[in-house]
Amino acid sequence: MDLSYQRRLAAEVLGVGETRIRFDPEQLDRVASAITREDIRKLVKEGVIYVEPPHSNSRGRWRIRHEQRKKGRRRGPGRRKGAKGARMDKKEAWMNRIRRMRKFLRWLRDHGVIDRRTYRRLYLMAKGGAFDSLSSLKRYMKDHGILPPDYR
Repeated sequence: MDLSYQRRLAAEVLGVGETRIRFDPEQLDRVASAITREDIRKLVKEGVIYVEPPHSNSRGRWRIRHEQRKKGRRRGPGRRKGAKGARMDKKEAWMNRIRRMRKFLRWLRDHGVIDRRTYRRLYLMAKGGAFDSLSSLKRYMKDHGILPPDYR
């Protein structure tokens, strides 16, 4: 039985696309006999004609990918676009590094592990780029006897 006319009318009355219109399979003969908009409205009110909820994109695949990325997968060179400096700004990286080193030096000075003179010397070395990271600063300090060898 061809219900395309009723489907079109129902879509216009309900203000949705034709693909979202559904009919109660038990009462298809009543739907077929509905030929006016008023008949359609009546069937909608009775629940014989109804609108299917809209579909949205599934996030299942995204969730799986997201979990993988959190583990460090899917981040290789083939995935990257743009230069190294475009992904992590050089200045931003420097700021993070130098702040970490300065905070550590400040803590050592305030807790009496190093004196003011040593603090100032290491501070200026860090500022000059003598250390690549906080770990390299610690390595330098241990090698030169500023920190005890078993320190952290």
